[in-house]
Parts: sequence; C-alpha cells; structure tokens
Amino acid sequence: MSLMMRPKTTLSVTAGIALTLIFSLTDATPGSTPQSNIRAFEVAGSQPGEFVDYLQSGQACALCHGNYDQQVEPYATWQASMMAQSSRDPIFFAALAIAEQDLDGSGYLCMRCHMPGAHMEGRTIPTDGSALDPFTNDFDGVNCHFCHRMVDPVLDPLNPAEDAGILAGMSRPLNVEPHSGMFILDPEDRRRGPFDLGANFPYHEFRQSPFHQESMLCGTCHDVSNPALEKRPSGLGYRLSDLNAAHPTMDKTDMYPVERTFSEWTRSVYAVAPIDTGGRFGGNQPLVQSCQDCHMPTTDATACSPGLGGAFRPDMPRHFFNGANSWVLKAVRAIYPDYETGLSDSLVQEASQRTTNMMQSAAELETFERDGQLVVRVINLTGHRLPTGYGEGRRMWVQVQFFDIGDQLVGEHGSYDDATADLDTSNTKVYEIHQGLDAYMAAQTGVPAGPSFHFVLNNTVLLDNRIPARGFTNSSYSAIDADVVAYNYEDQQHWDETMFALPTSAVRAEVALFHQTTTREYIEFLRDENQTNNAGQDAYDLWQLFGRSTPVEMASSTLDLNLGACATPIPYGLGSLNSQGERASLIALNAPDLPILNLQLTGAVPGELAVLWEGPGTASVPHLGGVLLISGPYVRRGTQLTDNLGKAAFSLPVDATMVGSSRGLQVIYRDPASPAGAAFSQGLFVTFCN
Repeated sequence: MSLMMRPKTTLSVTAGIALTLIFSLTDATPGSTPQSNIRAFEVAGSQPGEFVDYLQSGQACALCHGNYDQQVEPYATWQASMMAQSSRDPIFFAALAIAEQDLDGSGYLCMRCHMPGAHMEGRTIPTDGSALDPFTNDFDGVNCHFCHRMVDPVLDPLNPAEDAGILAGMSRPLNVEPHSGMFILDPEDRRRGPFDLGANFPYHEFRQSPFHQESMLCGTCHDVSNPALEKRPSGLGYRLSDLNAAHPTMDKTDMYPVERTFSEWTRSVYAVAPIDTGGRFGGNQPLVQSCQDCHMPTTDATACSPGLGGAFRPDMPRHFFNGANSWVLKAVRAIYPDYETGLSDSLVQEASQRTTNMMQSAAELETFERDGQLVVRVINLTGHRLPTGYGEGRRMWVQVQFFDIGDQLVGEHGSYDDATADLDTSNTKVYEIHQGLDAYMAAQTGVPAGPSFHFVLNNTVLLDNRIPARGFTNSSYSAIDADVVAYNYEDQQHWDETMFALPTSAVRAEVALFHQTTTREYIEFLRDENQTNNAGQDAYDLWQLFGRSTPVEMASSTLDLNLGACATPIPYGLGSLNSQGERASLIALNAPDLPILNLQLTGAVPGELAVLWEGPGTASVPHLGGVLLISGPYVRRGTQLTDNLGKAAFSLPVDATMVGSSRGLQVIYRDPASPAGAAFSQGLFVTFCN
C-alpha cells in the first residue's frame, strides 16, 4: 500500500495541499540523491542498529500513561507538543529540502533529533527523508521510549548500574558535552525516569535516573552546531571541514553555532541556583532551575492510570514541552489524521493556550518617560536568550501607538499588517538573529555574501540582539560562541530599553511586545528556493491558511503621558552563597522616587556589618570571593548592622538631580566564617523617577 493510498480523515485544508505535503517525502527515488557528504554530518553517541530492543511507539505507552486525564497525563500532554510532532512538522520538511540542495547529507544530522527512532533503525539514509516509512514509528517524533531510554553520558554512582558497561561499549564514545543529537540510548528496553518505582514494579523494566531531571538531557538536541564547518584560529572564522570525514573533535565550540539554548542556560543564574519566579512558569513549585522545571511544570498527580496503583506524587512533571511555536501544531493536525497524531480539537486548543501562557511568562514590559521620550523596557525572565532556539524566521518586536486627547492615533512604531504579514521594522526594535555567509563561504558556494536563510551554508552571524538571560556576561557568551553581535548589552544586563520620541499631541501610549514564529520573508524563502519537491509550497499554503503565523502578544502596557511613571527596580545577577548556606537578596520597598528609596536586605549573616554600594551601571567583577555586580566609580550609600535574622534596612535619599538616571545597587556584608570574610547580595538596577 503506497503512502498516496493511505486513508485520510476529513481535513481542514484543501485535499491538494494535504496530500502533496505528504507525497513530497516520496517525490525522490530512495538513493537517488548523492550522499557524498554524509560522513561530515555523522556525530558521536549511539549509532543506527546498536540495539537489542528497538524503540516502541508512543502509542504503546498510552494504555498505562494515557486516557485518564488529558490535563496531566504524560501521553496526551506529550501528544499535543511539538516534541511528539517533530517528525510531522511541515516547516522542518521544507527546510530539509533546501538543506539537502545546499549540502547533501546534511539531513542526516537534522533527522537524528527530529525522528530519532527512524534514525536508529537506519531510515534516515537517504538523507532527504525519502526512506521514511509511515507504517513504522518513523513519524512518532521524539517519543516516550526515546527519552526514557536516554543514558547519562557522565559516569555517576547514582546512575543505573548498567551505564558503565553501556558507555564503555560504545562504537563512537562521547567525550564532550552532548549536543547536536549526540544522544546515548540504552540498547535494551530498560526505561528510565526520575522516580524510584520500587523493587517489585511489575509492568516493565525500570531504572531510576537522576539524568532525567538534568538540563543536560535537553541540551542533547537543544544545542545545535554544524559539524561541516570548523572554527579556524587567528580570526579566520568558520571554514568547510573535510566533508569525507566526521568532525575531528566533536566539540561544539569547534563547530559553527546554529542554536545555543542549553549553553545560554548554563551561563544563566538558573544553572547556579533555583530562582523564585513567583510561579509564573505554571508549576506548583515557586523555585525553578532546570529546563524541565519550566517546560515540564510539576503538579499533584499520578503518572499512570489510577486503577493501576501508581503513586500519587506532589511533583509529577507534566509533559507539556511548550515553547514558542504558535501555529505549526494546527498545521500538523490539518495534514495528518488524528488516529496517527493523537491530536484533537481540545488538545490542540489547550496546547496553543499553554504556548501563549509560556510566552507571556517569558518577559515583563515596562513603560515610563525619560528626558521627554517614551522608554520601553523589555525584561527577559527566562533561563536563555529571548527569543532563543531556531533563529530562522523568528522574531520579537515592540509595537507603540500614540493617541491624542480625542483618542485618535497620532503616531505608530512597529506596525504589522495582518493581511500581508508585513512588519515595519524601520522605526522600532526587533529582536532577532541574522546569520549569513562571509566572502569565503560565498566563494565556495556561489550564494551571495550577506544575510541568508541557507542555514547549512551560513558561517557567520551579522546581528544578534536577542536579550540575554539573567546572569549574562559578554565573556561567558563568547565562550559558547553566542556573542552579542552589532549591539551592546552590559555584563549582567538581562533587559533592553528602546526610546521613542513623543508626538506633541500625544496623551497616551499603548505598547505591546509581540513574537512571531514564521515570518513572511522566511516562508517565502522556503517556497521559492525549493528546487526539489513541493514541501516549500505546501508549507507556505499552510502558513497562509493558519493566519500567516499570527503574532502572539507577549506583554502590553498603557501609559498616560506627562503624569509620571516609575520603572520597577530589577533584581539581577545572583548573590554569593554565604557561610549560612543562603544568598542575600536586596529588594526595593517602594518606587524609586522622591524623596526616599527604602531597601530591604534579607538572607545575610546575622549581627554583621552590611554596606550598600552604588555604581553607574551593571558589571561582573570578581572581588573578595564574590562578584561585584555594579560598575565603578563606586559610592558608599549606607551602612547597617544586620539583625538576628540577617536582615537590614537602608534608606537611599533621592533628589531632583537623580531623576531619570539609572544606578546599580549592591550590598556587601561581613561573613567571618567564609574564606573571604565577606559575601554579596544580588544586584538591583534602579531608574529614579518623579
């Protein structure tokens, strides 16, 4: 039975679009595409065929882990995620076609993460996807058996006893931090997870695995590098490697950086300590740290059907995996029948709402006036850049509308035309990454130097102004090849400000922050550059059908002009760990306006001297075993003795000369039991107002 003859349910798109998108996978005869470069895209980790027990489908897990509560059960929540649908994503197949046109063999790397089951069974060769088999689990995405058979690449006595033998017996050992799909799988069907199910667990082989609560597991596929491009010394940038051999080091810092989401997290405060985000990421735990804490928020529930006797847990991770992809799940449901995807109206609607909630939790938007202009401040509250991940066609921007006393629009920045998907980028701030080709790569490929969506050919970053995560320093981002490019963020700055001139008749400003998953420019590139099959046209038609990737409003603010408004002080960086095992916090008790800003220090060592310091901005300077988070020149603004709870109050006078200026504040306090004799609070960035 051919794929063309497969029975279909009623679709919400025309039959032509639905069918041609699926057929495009079989347009090429298997083996017809030259595979001369496939060696360049081979990576370390588990290899095809290295199995005793092959991966099962996600549907095999539904009997126990589904069909009882689609709000919390692992199966339904996973099915309604892009993890489950990663091998059905029409944008992926459109991009894959062009990647294969540009550098054949590159699809081998892409499909390793998007359809790991197919990869491990050898059907990602040919690398254009033409050997994928719809009657196996090839389109099952990143499924239950894949994640729950992942092995920690780092030997640890807390890991399952079998791990040492698995790691020792690998044909391609992983000697670096995993990335770019360098996963290691247990060859046998021993399913792993974070909880101890007991010695007599009756349903399947099981091993407790601390690795499944670590961000490194997610980093396996959420740090992506191009192994066909090697970093060269002496400022020569990235050059084509030997395309007939695997990358010599497998180290991501020796390859061209495509995505750095996990690495960005490793350079954030979240990688150091749990952060209280006030429950904004949806779980029942206020403190969050790992990728799982935010993208798999916990709840009080059982992970299997209640009748099977599973434990009711207060920290059961929900398998949401929400990110920023706002529309492709709807497109997947339009082109595949529900009996294959497991999707339904309610599941897709709920997942879409969770995606919106996730994006609205990711940022705060503040508006205020300074020097006769409107200031729009966007604060990144995530553990990675905002936005992050796959950069092609993704952007975030500020929209500002000014109104007069008669409620007439008198000025606009960042206007967006829903009918054409055109954004006016000329007069607002757009947060995005622009990758492209330098002169060397242009000469090698014939693709013009400059910005490009040819992601397997891109070897340089021309712009990256995406907002860094809390804890950012320029040197730490440079170390992971994630430099800020053609823009400036000071060390520790996890926010950005944009100034807008006020129209003379304006009395009110309405400001919004938007995110878009797929821009018109990118989808037209996928359509127009495809010389192989219909995947680009089909993706474009679906994009049109589902609102042209309707922008999602992440945050909004309304400001009455000329009435005065204050920006909320921003905590930044992280306090040092003191001898009491605490990190001191410095908070503002009132708005930073005339005549006094009252501050509260908590979590310091009791009965010790504490000094409030002020600097003109943020910084990251090692000092006395901690980090000075303020730039010099330093001004001493107050001295107090902490009480028996480690608290101290400071009052900072504010006068008219300070209004409109910004300062960094930090407390250094005595800690006699620590090696350096002192400890530090986190920083507090304050803009004074009237």
